[in-house]
Amino acid sequence: MKLLTKNNLLTYTELQEYASSEGVVVLIDKDETWTSFNVVSKLRYFSKVKKVGHAGTLDPLATGLLIIGLGKATKLMDSFQAQKKIYTGEIKIGCTTKTDDREAEEENFTDYNYVNKELIEQIRLTFLGKIKQTPPIFCAKIINGVRLYHLARKNEIVEIPEVEVEIFNFKITKIDLPLISFEIECSKGTYIRAISRDFGKALGCGGYMHSLRREASGEYSVNDAFKINEFISILETTKDESLQTL
Repeated sequence: MKLLTKNNLLTYTELQEYASSEGVVVLIDKDETWTSFNVVSKLRYFSKVKKVGHAGTLDPLATGLLIIGLGKATKLMDSFQAQKKIYTGEIKIGCTTKTDDREAEEENFTDYNYVNKELIEQIRLTFLGKIKQTPPIFCAKIINGVRLYHLARKNEIVEIPEVEVEIFNFKITKIDLPLISFEIECSKGTYIRAISRDFGKALGCGGYMHSLRREASGEYSVNDAFKINEFISILETTKDESLQTL
């Protein structure tokens, strides 16, 4: 497997050769509003590599590390996806949304003047270790062969089974109510939107995920990742060049 980061890059031709021989992994820093599918599609188009996949979806409003596999590296994406993840973000309390993030309008406004640092810390401790959570109704999880967000858009009611996840570390990094900033290290399959929703519920005033950034996945950091347009630009200018060092 050939790993491409901001410290090294293959030429256009070399990328295609490595993709077919041993596979190429690219670290991308996804921008807000881009879907993970958008990133995969753009890389497939500009690299001309047929097989392109990613190791774990990021919601459109989330930013940060997206691990992309090209060619034979697509077979490795499940192992990458199984790694621990580190996220930073903000929970907004005092209201909720149907999507548990900023994609839907705020509703169910509730007073949160009683919330203080001590209560937040008390609630934080209950989220450490192995916990059970119900995935958001607006997510890509498949129930009875259908993705939940398709059912949600049709206002169809479906029972969503709880899933067990593990929270290895949960830090409150800043409190500026109604926003609570956090850093979370968690297992595969953890829905940070669900944590944000449940955190607000536990506080008694509701809440939703206001922002989210994936900082790391296993040993890989967003600090070593390319912006998608940066990577495409460099790829286009190195079609006939030798190995580049950025």
